[in-house]
Amino acid sequence: MDGIHLIICLLWACVNVCECEPPMFGEVSSPQYPQPYLANIQEQWDLEVPQGYQIQLTFNHLDIEPSPNCYYDSVSVMSDEKVLGKFCGQNSTDRFHPGDKPILAPGNRLQLVFLTDDSNHVSHLGFTAFYQAVDIDECSSSSVVKDPPCSQICLNTLGSYLCACHHGYTLKTDHRTCALDCGGGVHSELEGTISSPGYPDISPHDLDCVYSISVQPGFIITLNFSQTFHIEQVYNQGPTCLFHWLQVSALGEDKKYCGEISPGVLNTGTHSVQLEYHTDRYGQSQGWSLRYTTQRVECPHPGSISNGRVRPYFPQYLYRDYIQVHCNPGYKLMMGEKEIASFKSMCQSNGQWHLTLPECKIIDCGDPKPLPNGHFQFISGENNNYLSVIEYHCNEPYYRFKDAPKVRYSCSVNRKWTEDNNIDVIPPCYPVCGMNTEVSSGGRVFGGKPARLGQIPWQLLHNTYTRGGASLISDYWALTAAHVVDGFENYNMTWLGGIIDNEYKTPVNMEAEKIIIHPNYHRAGHGGIQTNFDNDIALIKMSAKVPLGPNIRPVCLPNKTHEPVLEGTMGTISGFGGFEQRLISKRLRYGHVQEYTLDKCESGDLTVTDNMFCAGDDVKSIDSCKGDSGGPLFFPMLGYGTKEQPYEVRGIVSWGPERCGNTVSKGFYTKVQNYLDWISETMANN
Repeated sequence: MDGIHLIICLLWACVNVCECEPPMFGEVSSPQYPQPYLANIQEQWDLEVPQGYQIQLTFNHLDIEPSPNCYYDSVSVMSDEKVLGKFCGQNSTDRFHPGDKPILAPGNRLQLVFLTDDSNHVSHLGFTAFYQAVDIDECSSSSVVKDPPCSQICLNTLGSYLCACHHGYTLKTDHRTCALDCGGGVHSELEGTISSPGYPDISPHDLDCVYSISVQPGFIITLNFSQTFHIEQVYNQGPTCLFHWLQVSALGEDKKYCGEISPGVLNTGTHSVQLEYHTDRYGQSQGWSLRYTTQRVECPHPGSISNGRVRPYFPQYLYRDYIQVHCNPGYKLMMGEKEIASFKSMCQSNGQWHLTLPECKIIDCGDPKPLPNGHFQFISGENNNYLSVIEYHCNEPYYRFKDAPKVRYSCSVNRKWTEDNNIDVIPPCYPVCGMNTEVSSGGRVFGGKPARLGQIPWQLLHNTYTRGGASLISDYWALTAAHVVDGFENYNMTWLGGIIDNEYKTPVNMEAEKIIIHPNYHRAGHGGIQTNFDNDIALIKMSAKVPLGPNIRPVCLPNKTHEPVLEGTMGTISGFGGFEQRLISKRLRYGHVQEYTLDKCESGDLTVTDNMFCAGDDVKSIDSCKGDSGGPLFFPMLGYGTKEQPYEVRGIVSWGPERCGNTVSKGFYTKVQNYLDWISETMANN
């Protein structure tokens, strides 16, 4: 099996070698070179380069025993059995030494024959030679032995040659001979040259040559005839072109030319031109030659656009030029009634723009966002257009912005109503807390026990299941004692506000959506007896926004950083609870109390914690009572003057002795300041 593989490989190698192209160059040396050659040598080398080349041999070194006519030892160079040279010697000055002059064979083959006699040649080294292929210029007159290889134009190539023809002639199938052919074919390149057959030699007779120049639409052809122009013209019959003529056809018009005056430059105005050249059997015309060029079609200047610009700007706009339109800041691109993101138009081949210019219309920011509990008004501009300015105001005196009495927005480039710092978020209107009619009119608060309408606008009342109070702290939330709402979380509790009379005919009714009792509140044990009022605080979220007005407004929460109320500081309690001999009041009543230290207040068996404080009055026996639970104990906020002095709720009526108004046992109140974080988080999460 291995033997079979070897035979196959050898056969393939043989075929492969036989089909290889001869090398373009090579080197040949005498046996043992550069060592001295031996006696009785007869060796031949057949050298060959590819067809189409001559082979050239150059001896790089030759050292062969000299003798007359190189009788003893020699190297001979032969071509087709013709001896081109027989050489021996040691130096280029020897008579039969070739020196470094190349030997050029007439063909692509050479033979080298090296002969030595039987004498010893220890002092002679032999030879080394280099051969290479040299291109044959088949088109040169020295290479042409018989007929020229080409009938008209011969083009020498490496190792061969090509034949070509003059304009108006085509190469025959023998690839040597040219035949007249001046019709057919279309010149579609954007520029080129055309001439009559044989130009500038005399044109052949009986010509009907048709030349078509047709380039793509959008280009206009210009013909530029050379000054050497000659077409036979019959003068004795007038300046007519009867027998020889060149006709140019463009845009439906035909015009003939003859004579010796060149037409010069012809602007055809079209992308398709036909030329027809005619000669008869008589006369002589030297013919003509032209170079044609093309120019792009010009479109009309697009003009300018209001509130925008057309780019790029050119003195003239040609086929395939593009223009774009960019609007000035504050304006938008409109094509008819439709807004477009961008615009680009191209100069077409017919010399018209493929799209007409759009318009730049001023942008608008749309209707300003509504402000809950507020409104806006235009300061400048109209129709919500670019650079229009509006001002937002809260519905005072019940709402106001946190940091400014008003905020101003303008319609910006990004189509949003924004402030100067590009912020488009409108701050909310916060309910104004702690204000009442007494304060707003400038007088001191609470001259008598029955309250007047608007004096305590944050007071709320619940009397469906059990009578109790609460304090409105925003337009959705109220604060009360946990024991007032304990067990009623899933009931539809209704709270009344804006009243001073339990029988008031037009109260503000508020439905409770959520009741959230402090998680650490100690609920009543068996029998409903409460023994621990620690964390007696709860929040009520109303199902709808409370309509604030002069008779219903929230009270402020104390500031977390404020100092605690000093002992003896007078605050005010209010409610619809018991006021005399356990009678339940039909009117809202209030009274001034002062805070005491816990050691001055009787607590009985009930637990007292730091989440509570006690307050009362030793002289007038003013105290909260049953039915007042959950109501406020509020103080004027510190840091304000006598005008616009808001009030803050510091305590929630929680618990006290069985007998109200006891000068020894004071009432106990939930300390609101301890629960500010819980209040804030609960309201934010619900």
